[in-house]
Amino acid sequence: MNLEIQQFKAEFFKALAHPLRIRILELLAEGDKNVNEIQTLIGSEGSAVSQQLTILRAKNIVSGTKEGNKVIYTLKDPMIIELLAVARQIFNNHLVDTITKLDKFKEEEEVLPQPKI
Repeated sequence: MNLEIQQFKAEFFKALAHPLRIRILELLAEGDKNVNEIQTLIGSEGSAVSQQLTILRAKNIVSGTKEGNKVIYTLKDPMIIELLAVARQIFNNHLVDTITKLDKFKEEEEVLPQPKI
């Protein structure tokens, strides 16, 4: 069972491993949208958005519902919103850690005597 869960996680994170797919998920976290709305908000051409939506659909991360001549996309699981928030927090933590290291480096550099030229 553990191997199955690990395999699922690996495949799930592979499906998320593209900046455009992450952006699409962020937009869908705000509410359901059709391809044209997603394209407009991202500023990307339709084929690129459609390709990424196809991958997200194949991995059951988003679903599409036909409404007239449009397909409305939605997040399959609302927990994805939380996952994106956690990823943002991890990024912020890394950023804070990097800034702290840079500040410490700068302080150490100011304490060292400057070479005479």
